[in-house]
Amino acid sequence: MIIDFHTHVFPSCFRDDRSAFFSDEPAFKSLYLSPQAKLAGAKELIRNMDEEEIRKSVIFGFPWENPEHYRIHNDYIIESVHRYPDRLTGFCCFSPMSAGGSREAERCLQSGLSGVGELAVYGTGLSYEIINSLKEVMGLCSQFDVPFLLHTNEPIGHNYAGKTPMTLPQIYDFIKTYPSNRIVLAHWGGGVFFYSLMKKEVKEVFKNVWFDTAASPYLYTPDIYRIAGETIGFEKVLFGSDYPLLKPQRYFKEMEAAGVSPGSMEQMKGSNAAKLLSPNS
Repeated sequence: MIIDFHTHVFPSCFRDDRSAFFSDEPAFKSLYLSPQAKLAGAKELIRNMDEEEIRKSVIFGFPWENPEHYRIHNDYIIESVHRYPDRLTGFCCFSPMSAGGSREAERCLQSGLSGVGELAVYGTGLSYEIINSLKEVMGLCSQFDVPFLLHTNEPIGHNYAGKTPMTLPQIYDFIKTYPSNRIVLAHWGGGVFFYSLMKKEVKEVFKNVWFDTAASPYLYTPDIYRIAGETIGFEKVLFGSDYPLLKPQRYFKEMEAAGVSPGSMEQMKGSNAAKLLSPNS
């Protein structure tokens, strides 16, 4: 069973008139100013899943700053999961800097969503203040026994829309602050997985951390799948397409090109995600 752990879907109010939200949502404007930056709905995702033979997808929205915007979007995620309960698993999303984030997380988790994410701070790094402001949200994730998905990116290299000034020490501090939470780092964790090769501390700190592959074909050579799997363990890698950014088959072809074994590919493409989403099954 193939599970796509990283997909974005938007309700029609955002898809049909995106520019209406640019003025008070700078991060949204940065990522979706170009008409070529596609916004898709749940029905379109389901059609794509059927074409690509994806059994289930984890869906979420955008880390809106305006509470009205993230409530509308999270309601759409809840409705989509209820409409396609066997195909979609939903996470709730909001700006990590929102004062109402913990209330929204509780509302969404009580409504049946299965995690929190993809939370992101696009304008700044992951500061000490932001890390600690998520204490209540992380507590709710523990209470409801659900994972937390964090946007990360590599701290060097070319710039692109959505790349933040996040540092590897900030990512590491976040993980250390919430050691009992199950944390998924999007986009390979910005490469922080490399440090699991250190002899002391890091491997233990990473025991509840997973890494998704979202946008990998845009960021790394295919070797990343094999190297990351051999470094952190293939059981820690989650296939995520970043739909509608890229089609799943592009990832699968790169996994094969990297020489990943069929068994390890099966882990990355679905069994790891299934265990993470249902740890007690």
